[in-house]
Amino acid sequence: MAVSFTVLHRDKESRARLGILQTAHGAVETPVFMPVGTQATVKTMTPEEVHDVGGRIILSNTYHLYLRPGHELIRDAGGLHRFMHWDSPILTDSGGFQVFSLGPLRRITEEGVVFRSHIDGSEHFFSPEKAMEVQSDLGSDIAMAFDECAPYPSSREYTLEALDRTTRWAGRCLAVHRREGQGVFGIVQGGMFPDLREKSAHELVALDFPGYAIGGLSVGEPKELMYEILDHTVGFLPQEKPRYLMGVGSPDCLVEGVARGVDMFDCVLPTRIARNGSVLTRRGKLVVRNAQYARDFSPLDPDCDCYACRNYTRAYIRHLIKAGEVLGIRLTTIHNLRFLFNLMEEIKEAIREARMIEFRDKFLSIYQDV
Repeated sequence: MAVSFTVLHRDKESRARLGILQTAHGAVETPVFMPVGTQATVKTMTPEEVHDVGGRIILSNTYHLYLRPGHELIRDAGGLHRFMHWDSPILTDSGGFQVFSLGPLRRITEEGVVFRSHIDGSEHFFSPEKAMEVQSDLGSDIAMAFDECAPYPSSREYTLEALDRTTRWAGRCLAVHRREGQGVFGIVQGGMFPDLREKSAHELVALDFPGYAIGGLSVGEPKELMYEILDHTVGFLPQEKPRYLMGVGSPDCLVEGVARGVDMFDCVLPTRIARNGSVLTRRGKLVVRNAQYARDFSPLDPDCDCYACRNYTRAYIRHLIKAGEVLGIRLTTIHNLRFLFNLMEEIKEAIREARMIEFRDKFLSIYQDV
């Protein structure tokens, strides 16, 4: 099997668990946060730097790489790992979320989606078969099935229609997938309707994917609603297979997600807010570009061991950002990723020591979501 998963330890008071995700490019300890390398790069960082701060698996974007530079070029370069000089596991999304977020620039049919490029307006067609072809050429370790993500809010009628199409498309993805060394994960949909989440989970589990993602959350709904739907959905997914919550990466959501049984996460949040001059700390987000830090000679986060916090002050990093120096956003990116990787290590230790709920409660009593 191209992708396998072993649960090593389960927390007694929650659904949290420790595991090993085995892929063609190595093993990954879970729970794990995957930084997003949309264009075959984690913005501002080299692959070696991503690995040095703790990255062991990254996500790349099928839609963007299909448009530029093209999946055939990446195939001819030897695949995505060689093209971007990353020899650890890669997960590629199917492009579904990006295509469906185009709104008026796309048209959905049973066969697939016709859409216009956000780059030059050119017309393209993505189907389950095309999504598998592109991801096969990219050569990722984990490919995602092509799905239809219903926006929030959506009517029950549309959400059911998108769910049923997602199930049919999932079967088509499996029918054409042939690449050795690449596993395909199914994506559970169903919006904010618990019974539809249950229906989607049952139908996808019957297709026997090696792993399951939970899509259509963190799309604008309140966090409490997300947690409610997540709680409900996880119970219908196999215990022996990895669970991946798509598009979630704020520290509080990572802690809550792990406690509910999620093994894998991805999000652009840490790198995106870094480019906007904001960093993650134990007490919440700190906007280092703000004037109040102009003469603050303390590190971004006194509890962090990253390169930026060991060597530079808030005042210096603020100066770099205000001056438009690339080093500024490199340092905030290094910090944000290291912060999340450290958090995941602390979570794993808490699971190992059977104190996940205690850890969650203590962390959330200090962390402010602003």
